[in-house]
Amino acid sequence: MDTEFLACSGNTTRWLQVGTLIDGESRTPVTDGHLVFDAGSILHAGAEAPAPDLVGGRSAPDLVLPHHTLLPGLIEAHAHLFLRGGELDPDKRKSYLTQSAEMLLTQARRRIAALLHSGIIAVRDAGDKDGVGLALSKAYRERKTGDPLMPYIDSPGAAIHHRGRYGGFMGSVIEEHASAADCVAARVAAGADRIKLIPTSIINFKKGRVTAKPQMDAPRLRDLVAAANRHGRQTFAHASGDEGIDHVIRAGIDTVEHGYFIRPDQLDLMAEKNIAWVPTFAPVQKQIDHAELMGWDNDCLSNLKTIIANHQKSLIYADQIGVTIIAGSDAGSHGVSHGADFIYELELMEQAGLDPIKVINTATGNSANRLAFSEPFGRIKAGCKSRMILTAHRPQDTVSNLRKNQLCLFDGHVIPTSN
Repeated sequence: MDTEFLACSGNTTRWLQVGTLIDGESRTPVTDGHLVFDAGSILHAGAEAPAPDLVGGRSAPDLVLPHHTLLPGLIEAHAHLFLRGGELDPDKRKSYLTQSAEMLLTQARRRIAALLHSGIIAVRDAGDKDGVGLALSKAYRERKTGDPLMPYIDSPGAAIHHRGRYGGFMGSVIEEHASAADCVAARVAAGADRIKLIPTSIINFKKGRVTAKPQMDAPRLRDLVAAANRHGRQTFAHASGDEGIDHVIRAGIDTVEHGYFIRPDQLDLMAEKNIAWVPTFAPVQKQIDHAELMGWDNDCLSNLKTIIANHQKSLIYADQIGVTIIAGSDAGSHGVSHGADFIYELELMEQAGLDPIKVINTATGNSANRLAFSEPFGRIKAGCKSRMILTAHRPQDTVSNLRKNQLCLFDGHVIPTSN
């Protein structure tokens, strides 16, 4: 295959026919699907051939690839771009955070540049206190012709938490403001694309549960959500432990992040309220993968395995009852690297029992349809951005095939990828 032929500029159109077309929304791929696109957008996609006037009167595709699969570019919906997740040494991780905001941004820019080579075309940043995510989001919006390619990025800026409670490394405290409304308004004025809340603490791995009481109750969260909605911003909440998750659901959050120890009745209510779930298996699974290095004994390791097993059951139940599941790896957290470990997150969802097509949808159309991004991508349909993955390795059989060589088609450019 001539990969250079797939590149295009301006209004030049390309007409492909592929053996399998995964649109990011349907649960059944299209066989022998047609795609017409230019550098700006997808013009036609589906089982039927395009109208002749759309392809300059051509009667046959420019390229027929019967053994290839086309799918949307991937959306990483929970990543901390300011953190170097692949570092396992806790002392080095702590030292890393002592760098200036300028240095953190410089290193985050390098990470962003590499993500397209993993097929990741968009990132929902999950917050930092140093303005790294906001700077990257602004850089994306202000990019000019000839600038280096970069994925779409949006960011909440600093997450919101209470003084003396979990979240100081990625947020700033609500107590700096006179009211919840003032706190949200300050985030919006700083450029926040959405609002990140930290209502709960993290898991105590040694005890196998969240031991700290929630730091925000439902009324406080409801005030923050209402303020965000007045500004036209979605909200997402770090939430683990069933008590804290209760508060988050009652407040009407848009997405629950992590959601460890979530109950079936809470998932029922999330389905009813159209609250999405980003389950982030990877950060806990990485504690299991590197238990000896992390210093966990057998009791702790048993706790970790039980947490993952219960999370797997919750994922399958959520899928069965219609909760919108969205893929995010929590890249930047301990041991979770950017790019490759997003594929690992998808593999973990498949290992939990989700069909590969459903897993692909969590990383494409589910995000695109629920998270209100400012641009259309994550689906193979007319009007969406030309940001896609072309592969001969059948991710519909297993998402692990996304680790094999493929092509990322991005705004008329062709980018070789490998995970």
